[in-house]
Amino acid sequence: MPDLPLPGPLPDVDRLNVDAAALGWMERIRLAAGAVAGRIVFTTSFGIDDQVVVHALAQAGRLHGPGAVDVVTLDTGRLFAETYATWRETEHRYGLRIRALYPRTEEVQALVLRDGIDGFTRSVAQRQACCGVRKVEPLGRALAGAAGWITGLRAEQSPDRSRVRFAERDGQFGLLKISPLHDASREDVLALIRAADIPYSPLEDRGFRSVGCQPCTRAIAPGEPERAGRWWWETDEKKECGLHLDDSGRLVRIRAAA
Repeated sequence: MPDLPLPGPLPDVDRLNVDAAALGWMERIRLAAGAVAGRIVFTTSFGIDDQVVVHALAQAGRLHGPGAVDVVTLDTGRLFAETYATWRETEHRYGLRIRALYPRTEEVQALVLRDGIDGFTRSVAQRQACCGVRKVEPLGRALAGAAGWITGLRAEQSPDRSRVRFAERDGQFGLLKISPLHDASREDVLALIRAADIPYSPLEDRGFRSVGCQPCTRAIAPGEPERAGRWWWETDEKKECGLHLDDSGRLVRIRAAA
């Protein structure tokens, strides 16, 4: 996807990161929402990190009314039944409708005709093509015209994500990207889940630590990294679907405005 022009003026990213370091999760949500002039999108896949973020958005009063954050999910058509159940429970708990983006029918048809129904298991390129059709293209539509993007990324999730910060200027989509849980540990997130009785997927209790499409996700063994259960048949350690990568395959970092 070509770079989009960065909206201006965007807030001072370094200042935001300094300010966020002293704040709790809900205060970070308020900081992010106040720093962005324009529509803000939160993309959720209903993992524990995303569930904490949507809870913080609710507590900060950012799910309803003027200036509400646009809560979006990418329905690839191959999700777990448990993911749909968590989606339903989340809507009921917080009284909202989560906007779903779907892949384009003609692109899915062409992909399956070319590669087969499970062609993504044959090569990294075919798997990335599947992710491109089912996730990356819909994400582009979800973020079109947005000024801010909230994610549930944590630095602890994988080596590729180890340098994630609270705020970054995302050159891929031309907006401010906010990861309020960037420095949280998995234990921090679980403690928040328990303390606030936040709904979460039953897959979590069965050893699934990073949940995507059903054919591409397995439970992990003790001691394995959180994302080891994603595309486990691949030997490449850079296991990203493309939502957070630039065209060179690297996790998107800060890019200066032109």
